Amino acid sequence: MCPVANGSSPELQKSPYAPPTIAINATSEDVPDAGLRSLDHYKRKLPPWRYTLRQKLLPLIRWETPYLAWMQDKMRSPALDTYFAITANLGTHTFFMVALPILFWCGHTSLGRGMVHILASGVFFTGFLKDMFSLPRPLSPPLHRITMSGSAALEYGFPSTHSANAVSVAVYALFAIHAPDCQLEASTKLILEIASYGYAFSIILGRLYCGMHGFLDVIIGSIMGAAIAAFECIYGPGIDRWLHSSSWTAPATIALVIICLIRIHPEPADDCPCFDDSIAFAGVMIGIEIGGWHYAVGDWAWNVPVPATVPFDLEHMGWIIVIARVAIGVLVIFAWREVMKPTLLKFLPGLFRVIEKYGFILPRKFFMPASEYQKIPSRLKVDNVMPSVSDLPGLLTSIRHPGRGRSVSVGPQSAADAYETLAYREKRRRDSLTREPESGTAQSPRSSSQSKDYFSNSQNVDQDGPISQSSGISASLGVKKAGYLPTPAQSRVGSFEQMMGQGHVLFTPSTPPPASEAEDQDEDATILVGQQNEFDEKELFLRLEKPRVRYDVEVVTKLVVYTGIAWLAVEGNPIIFELIGLGMGGHNRPVR
Repeated sequence: MCPVANGSSPELQKSPYAPPTIAINATSEDVPDAGLRSLDHYKRKLPPWRYTLRQKLLPLIRWETPYLAWMQDKMRSPALDTYFAITANLGTHTFFMVALPILFWCGHTSLGRGMVHILASGVFFTGFLKDMFSLPRPLSPPLHRITMSGSAALEYGFPSTHSANAVSVAVYALFAIHAPDCQLEASTKLILEIASYGYAFSIILGRLYCGMHGFLDVIIGSIMGAAIAAFECIYGPGIDRWLHSSSWTAPATIALVIICLIRIHPEPADDCPCFDDSIAFAGVMIGIEIGGWHYAVGDWAWNVPVPATVPFDLEHMGWIIVIARVAIGVLVIFAWREVMKPTLLKFLPGLFRVIEKYGFILPRKFFMPASEYQKIPSRLKVDNVMPSVSDLPGLLTSIRHPGRGRSVSVGPQSAADAYETLAYREKRRRDSLTREPESGTAQSPRSSSQSKDYFSNSQNVDQDGPISQSSGISASLGVKKAGYLPTPAQSRVGSFEQMMGQGHVLFTPSTPPPASEAEDQDEDATILVGQQNEFDEKELFLRLEKPRVRYDVEVVTKLVVYTGIAWLAVEGNPIIFELIGLGMGGHNRPVR
Protein backbone atom coordinates (compact mmCIF):
# COMPACT_ATOMS: atom_id res chain seq x y z
CA MET A 1 0.00 0.00 0.00
CA CYS A 2 1.40 3.41 -0.92
CA PRO A 3 1.84 5.89 1.89
CA VAL A 4 -0.40 8.88 1.80
CA ALA A 5 1.09 12.31 1.48
CA ASN A 6 0.84 13.29 5.09
CA GLY A 7 2.42 10.07 6.31
CA SER A 8 -0.69 8.79 8.05
CA SER A 9 -0.55 5.32 6.54
CA PRO A 10 -0.73 2.64 9.27
CA GLU A 11 2.32 0.92 7.81
CA LEU A 12 4.35 4.04 8.47
CA GLN A 13 3.12 4.75 11.97
CA LYS A 14 6.05 6.05 13.98
CA SER A 15 7.20 3.52 16.58
CA PRO A 16 9.13 4.35 19.76
CA TYR A 17 12.20 2.83 18.17
CA ALA A 18 11.85 4.43 14.75
CA PRO A 19 14.57 6.77 13.50
CA PRO A 20 14.24 10.52 13.80
CA THR A 21 12.10 11.57 10.88
CA ILE A 22 11.57 14.57 8.72
CA ALA A 23 8.73 16.14 6.81
CA ILE A 24 9.18 17.76 3.45
CA ASN A 25 6.68 20.55 3.09
CA ALA A 26 7.89 22.64 0.19
CA THR A 27 7.00 23.44 -3.32
CA SER A 28 9.99 25.53 -4.37
CA GLU A 29 13.59 24.82 -5.14
CA ASP A 30 14.61 26.17 -1.73
CA VAL A 31 13.35 23.06 0.01
CA PRO A 32 15.86 21.68 2.53
CA ASP A 33 17.10 18.17 1.94
CA ALA A 34 14.54 15.49 2.72
CA GLY A 35 17.04 13.23 4.40
CA LEU A 36 19.27 15.80 5.99
CA ARG A 37 17.56 16.13 9.36
CA SER A 38 17.32 12.37 9.69
CA LEU A 39 20.97 11.96 8.77
CA ASP A 40 21.96 14.90 10.98
CA HIS A 41 20.87 12.95 14.04
CA TYR A 42 24.28 13.38 15.67
CA LYS A 43 24.53 17.04 14.75
CA ARG A 44 21.30 17.65 16.65
CA LYS A 45 22.10 15.38 19.58
CA LEU A 46 25.74 16.30 20.27
CA PRO A 47 27.28 19.61 21.37
CA PRO A 48 28.99 21.37 18.45
CA TRP A 49 32.53 20.65 19.64
CA ARG A 50 31.81 16.94 20.07
CA TYR A 51 30.08 16.77 16.71
CA THR A 52 33.09 18.45 15.06
CA LEU A 53 35.49 15.92 16.58
CA ARG A 54 33.21 13.07 15.53
CA GLN A 55 33.10 14.29 11.96
CA LYS A 56 36.90 14.44 11.76
CA LEU A 57 37.22 10.76 12.74
CA LEU A 58 34.20 9.37 10.93
CA PRO A 59 35.75 9.40 7.41
CA LEU A 60 38.59 7.18 8.67
CA ILE A 61 36.11 4.59 9.91
CA ARG A 62 34.22 4.68 6.62
CA TRP A 63 37.44 4.40 4.61
CA GLU A 64 38.85 1.40 6.49
CA THR A 65 35.68 -0.71 6.39
CA PRO A 66 36.13 -2.33 2.93
CA TYR A 67 39.74 -3.18 3.77
CA LEU A 68 38.60 -4.83 7.01
CA ALA A 69 36.04 -6.81 5.03
CA TRP A 70 38.72 -7.87 2.54
CA MET A 71 40.98 -9.02 5.39
CA GLN A 72 38.12 -10.88 7.07
CA ASP A 73 37.20 -12.57 3.79
CA LYS A 74 40.79 -13.74 3.27
CA MET A 75 41.15 -15.14 6.80
CA ARG A 76 37.72 -16.62 7.54
CA SER A 77 37.50 -20.27 8.57
CA PRO A 78 35.24 -22.13 11.05
CA ALA A 79 38.20 -22.86 13.32
CA LEU A 80 39.27 -19.22 13.49
CA ASP A 81 35.67 -18.10 14.00
CA THR A 82 35.43 -20.28 17.09
CA TYR A 83 38.92 -19.41 18.34
CA PHE A 84 38.53 -15.62 18.16
CA ALA A 85 34.97 -15.71 19.50
CA ILE A 86 36.11 -17.71 22.54
CA THR A 87 39.35 -15.83 23.20
CA ALA A 88 37.44 -12.55 23.08
CA ASN A 89 36.00 -13.62 26.45
CA LEU A 90 39.50 -13.30 27.91
CA GLY A 91 39.20 -9.54 27.43
CA THR A 92 35.68 -9.10 28.78
CA HIS A 93 34.58 -7.46 32.01
CA THR A 94 32.97 -10.71 33.21
CA PHE A 95 36.22 -12.66 32.97
CA PHE A 96 38.17 -10.10 34.99
CA MET A 97 35.42 -9.65 37.58
CA VAL A 98 35.53 -13.39 38.31
CA ALA A 99 39.30 -13.83 38.06
CA LEU A 100 40.61 -10.76 39.91
CA PRO A 101 39.26 -11.60 43.42
CA ILE A 102 41.18 -14.89 43.31
CA LEU A 103 44.46 -12.96 43.14
CA PHE A 104 43.66 -11.28 46.47
CA TRP A 105 42.57 -14.52 48.14
CA CYS A 106 45.81 -16.20 47.10
CA GLY A 107 48.01 -13.52 48.65
CA HIS A 108 48.85 -11.57 45.46
CA THR A 109 47.47 -8.29 46.75
CA SER A 110 49.90 -6.02 44.90
CA LEU A 111 49.22 -7.76 41.58
CA GLY A 112 45.48 -7.74 42.23
CA ARG A 113 45.39 -4.03 43.02
CA GLY A 114 47.46 -3.19 39.96
CA MET A 115 45.22 -5.25 37.69
CA VAL A 116 42.06 -3.67 39.11
CA HIS A 117 43.50 -0.19 38.63
CA ILE A 118 44.46 -0.69 34.98
CA LEU A 119 41.34 -2.63 33.96
CA ALA A 120 38.87 -0.36 35.75
CA SER A 121 40.61 2.70 34.29
CA GLY A 122 40.59 1.13 30.84
CA VAL A 123 36.88 0.31 30.94
CA PHE A 124 35.95 3.70 32.36
CA PHE A 125 38.00 5.90 30.04
CA THR A 126 37.31 3.95 26.85
CA GLY A 127 33.61 4.09 27.76
CA PHE A 128 34.05 7.82 28.39
CA LEU A 129 35.43 8.34 24.87
CA LYS A 130 32.88 6.01 23.29
CA ASP A 131 30.01 8.09 24.58
CA MET A 132 31.79 11.36 23.87
CA PHE A 133 32.48 10.62 20.18
CA SER A 134 29.46 8.33 19.56
CA LEU A 135 31.25 6.70 16.64
CA PRO A 136 29.81 3.53 15.08
CA ARG A 137 31.47 0.20 14.57
CA PRO A 138 32.56 -0.61 10.99
CA LEU A 139 29.47 -1.23 8.87
CA SER A 140 27.89 -4.64 8.49
CA PRO A 141 27.55 -5.52 5.63
CA PRO A 142 30.19 -5.95 4.25
CA LEU A 143 31.61 -7.15 7.57
CA HIS A 144 30.29 -10.22 9.37
CA ARG A 145 30.17 -9.75 13.14
CA ILE A 146 31.27 -12.81 15.09
CA THR A 147 30.61 -12.68 18.81
CA MET A 148 29.50 -14.59 21.90
CA SER A 149 28.15 -11.44 23.55
CA GLY A 150 24.98 -9.82 22.31
CA SER A 151 25.52 -6.62 24.30
CA ALA A 152 28.93 -5.80 22.79
CA ALA A 153 27.45 -4.87 19.41
CA LEU A 154 25.11 -2.36 21.08
CA GLU A 155 28.04 -0.19 22.15
CA TYR A 156 29.88 2.38 20.10
CA GLY A 157 33.10 1.23 18.48
CA PHE A 158 35.75 3.88 19.17
CA PRO A 159 38.00 3.12 21.00
CA SER A 160 38.23 -0.64 21.60
CA THR A 161 37.89 -1.60 25.27
CA HIS A 162 39.07 -5.16 24.53
CA SER A 163 42.28 -3.82 23.02
CA ALA A 164 42.85 -1.42 25.91
CA ASN A 165 42.36 -4.22 28.46
CA ALA A 166 44.58 -6.69 26.59
CA VAL A 167 47.45 -4.26 26.03
CA SER A 168 47.31 -2.89 29.59
CA VAL A 169 47.50 -6.42 31.02
CA ALA A 170 50.38 -7.32 28.68
CA VAL A 171 52.34 -4.13 29.43
CA TYR A 172 51.77 -4.51 33.17
CA ALA A 173 52.96 -8.13 33.00
CA LEU A 174 56.08 -7.10 31.06
CA PHE A 175 56.89 -4.42 33.65
CA ALA A 176 56.53 -7.00 36.43
CA ILE A 177 58.64 -9.58 34.58
CA HIS A 178 61.50 -7.15 34.04
CA ALA A 179 61.30 -5.51 37.47
CA PRO A 180 64.59 -5.63 39.44
CA ASP A 181 62.97 -7.56 42.31
CA CYS A 182 61.51 -10.27 40.04
CA GLN A 183 62.93 -13.63 41.15
CA LEU A 184 61.70 -15.77 38.27
CA GLU A 185 64.12 -17.82 36.24
CA ALA A 186 65.17 -16.60 32.81
CA SER A 187 63.30 -19.38 31.02
CA THR A 188 60.10 -18.64 32.95
CA LYS A 189 60.43 -14.95 32.15
CA LEU A 190 60.78 -15.75 28.45
CA ILE A 191 57.67 -17.95 28.47
CA LEU A 192 55.63 -15.30 30.28
CA GLU A 193 56.89 -12.58 27.95
CA ILE A 194 55.87 -14.56 24.87
CA ALA A 195 52.51 -15.33 26.47
CA SER A 196 51.94 -11.61 27.16
CA TYR A 197 52.68 -10.59 23.59
CA GLY A 198 50.59 -13.47 22.25
CA TYR A 199 47.63 -12.60 24.47
CA ALA A 200 47.55 -8.95 23.40
CA PHE A 201 48.08 -9.76 19.72
CA SER A 202 45.37 -12.43 19.73
CA ILE A 203 42.76 -10.15 21.33
CA ILE A 204 43.54 -7.22 19.01
CA LEU A 205 43.58 -9.33 15.85
CA GLY A 206 40.39 -11.02 17.02
CA ARG A 207 38.54 -7.71 17.26
CA LEU A 208 39.45 -7.00 13.63
CA TYR A 209 38.73 -10.55 12.48
CA CYS A 210 35.34 -10.65 14.21
CA GLY A 211 34.28 -7.40 12.54
CA MET A 212 33.70 -5.69 15.86
CA HIS A 213 36.32 -2.95 15.49
CA GLY A 214 38.40 -1.15 12.91
CA PHE A 215 42.09 -0.28 12.78
CA LEU A 216 41.52 3.13 14.35
CA ASP A 217 39.56 1.60 17.24
CA VAL A 218 42.22 -0.93 18.19
CA ILE A 219 45.15 1.46 17.67
CA ILE A 220 43.74 4.12 19.98
CA GLY A 221 42.53 1.48 22.43
CA SER A 222 45.99 -0.10 22.52
CA ILE A 223 47.68 3.27 23.07
CA MET A 224 45.29 4.00 25.94
CA GLY A 225 45.93 0.58 27.47
CA ALA A 226 49.71 0.98 27.27
CA ALA A 227 49.53 4.49 28.79
CA ILE A 228 47.29 3.34 31.66
CA ALA A 229 49.58 0.39 32.46
CA ALA A 230 52.71 2.55 32.31
CA PHE A 231 51.12 5.09 34.67
CA GLU A 232 50.19 2.33 37.12
CA CYS A 233 53.66 0.79 37.03
CA ILE A 234 55.42 4.13 37.56
CA TYR A 235 53.09 5.93 39.97
CA GLY A 236 50.87 3.16 41.37
CA PRO A 237 53.16 2.01 44.23
CA GLY A 238 53.59 5.59 45.44
CA ILE A 239 49.84 6.22 45.41
CA ASP A 240 49.29 2.99 47.37
CA ARG A 241 51.87 4.02 49.97
CA TRP A 242 50.16 7.40 50.35
CA LEU A 243 46.79 5.68 50.74
CA HIS A 244 47.90 3.24 53.44
CA SER A 245 49.88 5.84 55.38
CA SER A 246 47.02 8.35 55.51
CA SER A 247 43.83 8.63 57.50
CA TRP A 248 40.32 7.90 56.24
CA THR A 249 40.44 11.11 54.20
CA ALA A 250 42.63 9.42 51.57
CA PRO A 251 40.12 6.74 50.45
CA ALA A 252 37.30 9.28 50.84
CA THR A 253 39.12 11.67 48.51
CA ILE A 254 39.62 8.94 45.91
CA ALA A 255 35.95 7.98 46.13
CA LEU A 256 34.91 11.61 45.69
CA VAL A 257 37.11 12.02 42.61
CA ILE A 258 35.62 8.86 41.07
CA ILE A 259 32.06 10.08 41.73
CA CYS A 260 32.90 13.40 40.07
CA LEU A 261 34.21 11.51 37.02
CA ILE A 262 30.93 9.59 36.90
CA ARG A 263 29.00 12.84 36.98
CA ILE A 264 30.89 14.35 34.03
CA HIS A 265 30.69 11.16 31.96
CA PRO A 266 29.42 12.37 28.55
CA GLU A 267 25.83 11.79 27.51
CA PRO A 268 25.71 9.56 24.39
CA ALA A 269 23.67 10.43 21.33
CA ASP A 270 22.02 6.97 21.42
CA ASP A 271 21.01 4.55 24.14
CA CYS A 272 24.43 2.93 24.63
CA PRO A 273 25.35 0.62 27.57
CA CYS A 274 28.92 2.02 27.84
CA PHE A 275 27.93 4.11 30.86
CA ASP A 276 26.68 1.02 32.70
CA ASP A 277 30.08 -0.68 32.43
CA SER A 278 31.85 2.50 33.49
CA ILE A 279 29.65 2.73 36.59
CA ALA A 280 30.34 -0.89 37.52
CA PHE A 281 34.11 -0.52 37.40
CA ALA A 282 33.99 2.86 39.10
CA GLY A 283 32.26 1.08 41.98
CA VAL A 284 34.98 -1.59 41.94
CA MET A 285 37.65 1.11 42.24
CA ILE A 286 35.88 2.73 45.20
CA GLY A 287 35.46 -0.62 46.97
CA ILE A 288 39.08 -1.61 46.40
CA GLU A 289 40.45 1.63 47.86
CA ILE A 290 38.13 1.81 50.87
CA GLY A 291 38.32 -1.91 51.63
CA GLY A 292 42.09 -2.08 51.14
CA TRP A 293 42.69 0.89 53.44
CA HIS A 294 40.41 -0.44 56.18
CA TYR A 295 41.81 -3.98 55.94
CA ALA A 296 45.37 -2.67 56.25
CA VAL A 297 44.70 -0.73 59.46
CA GLY A 298 43.01 -3.74 61.10
CA ASP A 299 44.49 -6.85 62.72
CA TRP A 300 43.57 -9.37 60.01
CA ALA A 301 46.00 -8.43 57.25
CA TRP A 302 49.72 -8.96 56.74
CA ASN A 303 51.86 -5.93 55.99
CA VAL A 304 54.39 -7.75 53.81
CA PRO A 305 55.13 -7.65 50.98
CA VAL A 306 52.56 -4.80 50.85
CA PRO A 307 49.94 -3.53 53.29
CA ALA A 308 46.52 -5.25 53.20
CA THR A 309 47.99 -8.57 52.00
CA VAL A 310 45.60 -11.49 52.59
CA PRO A 311 47.30 -14.17 54.76
CA PHE A 312 48.08 -17.09 52.47
CA ASP A 313 50.57 -19.95 52.31
CA LEU A 314 49.96 -22.86 49.97
CA GLU A 315 52.31 -25.22 51.86
CA HIS A 316 50.45 -24.64 55.11
CA MET A 317 46.91 -24.71 53.66
CA GLY A 318 47.02 -27.29 50.91
CA TRP A 319 45.03 -27.31 47.67
CA ILE A 320 41.77 -28.48 49.23
CA ILE A 321 41.52 -25.41 51.46
CA VAL A 322 42.56 -23.12 48.61
CA ILE A 323 39.83 -24.50 46.36
CA ALA A 324 37.29 -24.23 49.19
CA ARG A 325 38.30 -20.57 49.75
CA VAL A 326 37.76 -19.73 46.10
CA ALA A 327 34.42 -21.56 45.94
CA ILE A 328 33.05 -19.92 49.10
CA GLY A 329 34.39 -16.52 48.11
CA VAL A 330 32.67 -16.65 44.71
CA LEU A 331 29.42 -17.84 46.30
CA VAL A 332 29.49 -14.97 48.81
CA ILE A 333 29.95 -12.45 45.99
CA PHE A 334 27.06 -13.92 44.00
CA ALA A 335 24.89 -13.98 47.13
CA TRP A 336 25.65 -10.29 47.80
CA ARG A 337 24.70 -9.38 44.25
CA GLU A 338 21.50 -11.45 44.25
CA VAL A 339 20.32 -9.95 47.55
CA MET A 340 21.40 -6.32 47.22
CA LYS A 341 20.28 -5.69 43.65
CA PRO A 342 16.54 -6.42 44.14
CA THR A 343 16.60 -4.81 47.59
CA LEU A 344 17.96 -1.52 46.28
CA LEU A 345 15.72 -1.55 43.23
CA LYS A 346 12.74 -1.95 45.54
CA PHE A 347 13.49 0.74 48.13
CA LEU A 348 15.48 3.39 46.22
CA PRO A 349 12.65 4.64 43.94
CA GLY A 350 10.72 6.03 46.93
CA LEU A 351 13.81 7.85 48.17
CA PHE A 352 14.51 9.19 44.70
CA ARG A 353 10.94 10.56 44.42
CA VAL A 354 11.40 12.48 47.67
CA ILE A 355 14.75 13.86 46.53
CA GLU A 356 13.32 14.75 43.13
CA LYS A 357 10.67 16.97 44.76
CA TYR A 358 13.41 19.19 46.13
CA GLY A 359 15.21 19.41 42.79
CA PHE A 360 18.37 17.62 43.90
CA ILE A 361 18.14 14.81 41.40
CA LEU A 362 20.66 14.85 38.57
CA PRO A 363 18.81 13.23 35.67
CA ARG A 364 20.62 11.40 32.90
CA LYS A 365 19.46 10.75 29.35
CA PHE A 366 17.85 7.37 28.64
CA PHE A 367 17.17 6.78 32.37
CA MET A 368 13.54 7.11 33.45
CA PRO A 369 13.13 9.29 36.59
CA ALA A 370 11.43 7.73 39.59
CA SER A 371 8.44 10.08 39.29
CA GLU A 372 7.49 8.45 35.97
CA TYR A 373 7.23 4.83 37.13
CA GLN A 374 5.67 2.98 40.03
CA LYS A 375 7.51 -0.33 40.17
CA ILE A 376 10.61 -1.91 38.67
CA PRO A 377 10.37 -5.48 37.29
CA SER A 378 11.61 -7.99 39.85
CA ARG A 379 13.95 -9.89 37.50
CA LEU A 380 15.41 -6.87 35.78
CA LYS A 381 18.75 -7.59 34.13
CA VAL A 382 20.65 -4.56 35.33
CA ASP A 383 24.01 -5.21 33.70
CA ASN A 384 26.15 -7.53 31.62
CA VAL A 385 29.34 -7.15 33.63
CA MET A 386 28.82 -10.07 35.99
CA PRO A 387 26.39 -12.95 35.31
CA SER A 388 23.53 -13.57 37.72
CA VAL A 389 22.80 -16.96 39.27
CA SER A 390 20.16 -17.61 36.61
CA ASP A 391 22.82 -17.09 33.92
CA LEU A 392 25.21 -19.70 35.33
CA PRO A 393 23.70 -22.78 33.56
CA GLY A 394 24.05 -21.06 30.19
CA LEU A 395 27.57 -19.94 31.08
CA LEU A 396 28.59 -23.48 31.99
CA THR A 397 27.05 -24.80 28.78
CA SER A 398 29.06 -22.32 26.73
CA ILE A 399 32.23 -23.49 28.48
CA ARG A 400 31.50 -27.18 27.81
CA HIS A 401 30.40 -26.50 24.21
CA PRO A 402 32.20 -23.30 23.21
CA GLY A 403 31.00 -23.34 19.61
CA ARG A 404 27.33 -23.14 20.58
CA GLY A 405 27.50 -19.63 21.97
CA ARG A 406 29.07 -18.18 18.85
CA SER A 407 26.88 -16.17 16.52
CA VAL A 408 27.59 -14.60 13.15
CA SER A 409 25.39 -11.67 12.20
CA VAL A 410 25.18 -9.40 9.17
CA GLY A 411 23.35 -6.10 9.26
CA PRO A 412 22.81 -3.23 11.70
CA GLN A 413 22.57 -4.24 15.35
CA SER A 414 22.37 -0.88 17.09
CA ALA A 415 20.93 2.56 16.47
CA ALA A 416 24.41 3.82 15.59
CA ASP A 417 24.69 1.07 12.95
CA ALA A 418 21.32 2.00 11.50
CA TYR A 419 22.07 5.70 11.30
CA GLU A 420 25.38 5.04 9.56
CA THR A 421 23.72 2.65 7.11
CA LEU A 422 21.21 5.37 6.21
CA ALA A 423 23.97 7.95 5.94
CA TYR A 424 25.92 5.81 3.52
CA ARG A 425 22.78 5.14 1.46
CA GLU A 426 22.19 8.86 1.23
CA LYS A 427 25.81 9.46 0.23
CA ARG A 428 25.48 6.88 -2.53
CA ARG A 429 22.22 8.43 -3.73
CA ARG A 430 23.75 11.91 -3.83
CA ASP A 431 26.76 10.61 -5.71
CA SER A 432 24.52 9.15 -8.40
CA LEU A 433 22.53 12.38 -8.69
CA THR A 434 25.57 14.62 -8.95
CA ARG A 435 27.21 12.37 -11.54
CA GLU A 436 24.22 12.51 -13.89
CA PRO A 437 24.71 16.12 -15.06
CA GLU A 438 28.46 15.55 -15.44
CA SER A 439 27.95 12.52 -17.68
CA GLY A 440 25.51 14.37 -19.90
CA THR A 441 22.71 11.90 -19.38
CA ALA A 442 19.15 12.95 -19.90
CA GLN A 443 17.38 14.29 -16.91
CA SER A 444 14.85 11.87 -15.50
CA PRO A 445 11.18 12.77 -15.71
CA ARG A 446 11.03 12.64 -11.94
CA SER A 447 13.56 15.42 -11.54
CA SER A 448 11.59 17.70 -13.85
CA SER A 449 8.27 17.01 -12.20
CA GLN A 450 6.64 18.89 -9.38
CA SER A 451 8.73 16.91 -6.89
CA LYS A 452 11.94 18.30 -8.33
CA ASP A 453 15.05 17.02 -6.58
CA TYR A 454 16.93 19.94 -5.14
CA PHE A 455 20.28 18.21 -5.50
CA SER A 456 19.89 17.47 -9.21
CA ASN A 457 20.90 21.07 -9.79
CA SER A 458 24.63 21.17 -10.48
CA GLN A 459 25.11 24.36 -8.51
CA ASN A 460 23.85 22.53 -5.45
CA VAL A 461 26.47 19.78 -5.64
CA ASP A 462 27.65 18.99 -2.15
CA GLN A 463 31.36 19.59 -1.71
CA ASP A 464 32.34 18.58 1.81
CA GLY A 465 29.03 20.05 2.91
CA PRO A 466 26.28 18.59 5.08
CA ILE A 467 25.87 15.47 2.98
CA SER A 468 29.56 14.66 3.03
CA GLN A 469 29.62 15.45 6.74
CA SER A 470 26.57 13.35 7.60
CA SER A 471 27.85 10.39 5.60
CA GLY A 472 31.38 10.70 6.87
CA ILE A 473 32.80 10.71 3.33
CA SER A 474 34.65 13.79 2.20
CA ALA A 475 34.81 14.75 -1.45
CA SER A 476 38.41 15.72 -0.85
CA LEU A 477 39.31 12.06 -0.50
CA GLY A 478 39.28 11.86 -4.28
CA VAL A 479 37.55 9.79 -6.96
CA LYS A 480 39.23 7.43 -9.42
CA LYS A 481 39.25 8.83 -12.95
CA ALA A 482 38.04 7.11 -16.08
CA GLY A 483 40.40 4.52 -17.49
CA TYR A 484 41.59 3.43 -14.07
CA LEU A 485 42.16 -0.35 -14.09
CA PRO A 486 42.11 -1.80 -10.54
CA THR A 487 44.13 -4.77 -9.44
CA PRO A 488 42.21 -7.91 -8.31
CA ALA A 489 42.68 -6.94 -4.66
CA GLN A 490 41.48 -3.39 -5.31
CA SER A 491 38.53 -4.73 -7.28
CA ARG A 492 37.62 -6.96 -4.33
CA VAL A 493 37.91 -4.04 -1.91
CA GLY A 494 35.71 -2.02 -4.24
CA SER A 495 33.07 -4.73 -4.21
CA PHE A 496 33.03 -4.61 -0.41
CA GLU A 497 32.64 -0.85 -0.55
CA GLN A 498 29.56 -1.35 -2.72
CA MET A 499 28.01 -3.49 0.04
CA MET A 500 28.21 -0.66 2.56
CA GLY A 501 24.77 0.77 3.25
CA GLN A 502 23.16 -1.69 0.82
CA GLY A 503 19.69 -0.79 -0.35
CA HIS A 504 17.98 2.34 -1.60
CA VAL A 505 15.81 4.70 0.39
CA LEU A 506 13.94 7.22 -1.76
CA PHE A 507 12.95 10.50 -0.15
CA THR A 508 10.07 12.26 -1.85
CA PRO A 509 8.44 15.63 -1.17
CA SER A 510 5.00 15.56 0.40
CA THR A 511 1.95 17.73 0.02
CA PRO A 512 1.97 20.46 2.65
CA PRO A 513 -0.45 19.54 5.45
CA PRO A 514 -3.43 21.69 6.27
CA ALA A 515 -2.77 24.63 8.54
CA SER A 516 -4.56 22.95 11.45
CA GLU A 517 -2.35 19.90 11.15
CA ALA A 518 0.79 21.94 10.64
CA GLU A 519 0.42 23.47 14.09
CA ASP A 520 0.36 19.99 15.64
CA GLN A 521 3.36 18.72 13.71
CA ASP A 522 6.06 17.17 15.83
CA GLU A 523 9.48 18.73 15.72
CA ASP A 524 10.62 15.62 13.90
CA ALA A 525 9.08 15.02 10.50
CA THR A 526 8.01 11.95 8.60
CA ILE A 527 10.26 10.06 6.22
CA LEU A 528 8.33 8.91 3.18
CA VAL A 529 9.87 6.22 1.04
CA GLY A 530 9.10 4.85 -2.38
CA GLN A 531 6.56 2.05 -2.62
CA GLN A 532 9.09 -0.59 -3.64
CA ASN A 533 11.11 0.19 -0.49
CA GLU A 534 8.22 1.16 1.72
CA PHE A 535 9.23 -0.91 4.73
CA ASP A 536 12.99 -0.87 4.18
CA GLU A 537 13.95 1.86 6.62
CA LYS A 538 11.21 1.01 9.08
CA GLU A 539 12.32 -2.60 9.23
CA LEU A 540 15.92 -1.48 9.60
CA PHE A 541 15.10 -0.03 13.02
CA LEU A 542 12.42 -2.54 14.01
CA ARG A 543 14.86 -5.42 13.60
CA LEU A 544 17.30 -3.88 16.04
CA GLU A 545 17.46 -5.21 19.57
CA LYS A 546 15.21 -2.78 21.35
CA PRO A 547 16.90 -1.18 24.38
CA ARG A 548 15.07 -1.93 27.59
CA VAL A 549 13.73 0.79 29.82
CA ARG A 550 16.43 1.93 32.20
CA TYR A 551 15.61 3.47 35.57
CA ASP A 552 17.38 6.27 37.42
CA VAL A 553 17.97 4.12 40.52
CA GLU A 554 20.08 1.68 38.50
CA VAL A 555 23.09 4.01 38.65
CA VAL A 556 23.21 4.05 42.46
CA THR A 557 22.27 0.36 42.59
CA LYS A 558 25.14 -0.61 40.35
CA LEU A 559 27.56 1.63 42.24
CA VAL A 560 26.62 0.12 45.61
CA VAL A 561 26.57 -3.49 44.36
CA TYR A 562 30.00 -3.33 42.72
CA THR A 563 31.53 -1.34 45.54
CA GLY A 564 30.39 -4.15 47.83
CA ILE A 565 31.79 -6.83 45.50
CA ALA A 566 35.20 -5.15 45.60
CA TRP A 567 35.05 -4.77 49.38
CA LEU A 568 34.22 -8.46 49.74
CA ALA A 569 37.18 -9.33 47.54
CA VAL A 570 39.78 -7.39 49.52
CA GLU A 571 38.41 -7.43 53.09
CA GLY A 572 35.08 -9.16 53.68
CA ASN A 573 35.88 -12.61 52.31
CA PRO A 574 39.43 -12.79 53.77
CA ILE A 575 37.93 -12.16 57.23
CA ILE A 576 35.27 -14.80 56.58
CA PHE A 577 38.01 -17.27 55.61
CA GLU A 578 39.70 -16.74 58.95
CA LEU A 579 36.47 -17.05 60.92
CA ILE A 580 35.43 -20.36 59.34
CA GLY A 581 38.86 -21.98 59.56
CA LEU A 582 40.02 -21.53 55.95
CA GLY A 583 42.70 -18.99 56.77
CA MET A 584 46.15 -19.02 58.32
CA GLY A 585 44.81 -18.87 61.86
CA GLY A 586 47.47 -17.90 64.37
CA HIS A 587 50.35 -18.85 62.10
CA ASN A 588 52.78 -16.08 61.34
CA ARG A 589 53.93 -15.33 57.85
CA PRO A 590 56.91 -17.55 56.90
CA VAL A 591 60.23 -15.75 56.63
CA ARG A 592 61.44 -15.56 53.01
